[in-house]
Amino acid sequence: MTTTGAEPRRRLVAEIWIVLGLSLGQSAVYAVISLAGKLTAGRPLAQQTAVLNASRSPRPYLDLSYQIADIVFTLVPVLLVIWLLSEGGRPALRILGIDRSQPARDLGYGVALAALIGIPGLGLYFAGRALDLTATVVPADLGTYWWTVPILVLQAVKNAALEEVVAVGYLITRLERLGWTTWMTLGSSALLRGSYHLYQGFGPFLGNAVMGLVFAEWYRRRRRVAPLIVAHTVLDVVAFVGYQTLGGALGLR
Repeated sequence: MTTTGAEPRRRLVAEIWIVLGLSLGQSAVYAVISLAGKLTAGRPLAQQTAVLNASRSPRPYLDLSYQIADIVFTLVPVLLVIWLLSEGGRPALRILGIDRSQPARDLGYGVALAALIGIPGLGLYFAGRALDLTATVVPADLGTYWWTVPILVLQAVKNAALEEVVAVGYLITRLERLGWTTWMTLGSSALLRGSYHLYQGFGPFLGNAVMGLVFAEWYRRRRRVAPLIVAHTVLDVVAFVGYQTLGGALGLR
């Protein structure tokens, strides 16, 4: 469905900017600033680090409180998007393709997508490091507590829900309603995903933009975000928990 009329279009464009300003668009701006800081720090990009899950306090339970608060408040834009898409009486979760209609298929496709993206992504990361286009990415830098692994899993789920619902399901749905062409819609989703990873360097920007293009085309064809959330969760859990538990043994930290 395409929106017609100047006022509905203006409201829809304003809505998109507000949603992005409260979520991934804001992250993209900070990522650009962070990259600018790294590029002007007087050291090669490969010698600098980007920490994904950092400790917020040396006091374990205070740190846990910060981590939980981060997860909860980061998910608020997801709730906002679900509320905004619930217009016209059609359930937003059905529009996004997040339901229990085909759990086995969603899980299978999600794991397959994770393998499709994850394996080439590792190669691109190491190539970026070798070419000084990518910072050293530290997936987790939390203490070793009883809650560390559960929090990292929840962080992975949070990232997956936020990015796939907002950057894919919501953005594509809204841009299609504005009458954007297929390539403009897919490109915008992919560019957004790449841009909020710029704090890690140019390699992750490119890798995530390609991932964004694949995921956006998946949603355009299948209209289901659920497998994308599964895939993203698998990728992040492997990175976060694997680094936290095996990083020392492998000499990664």
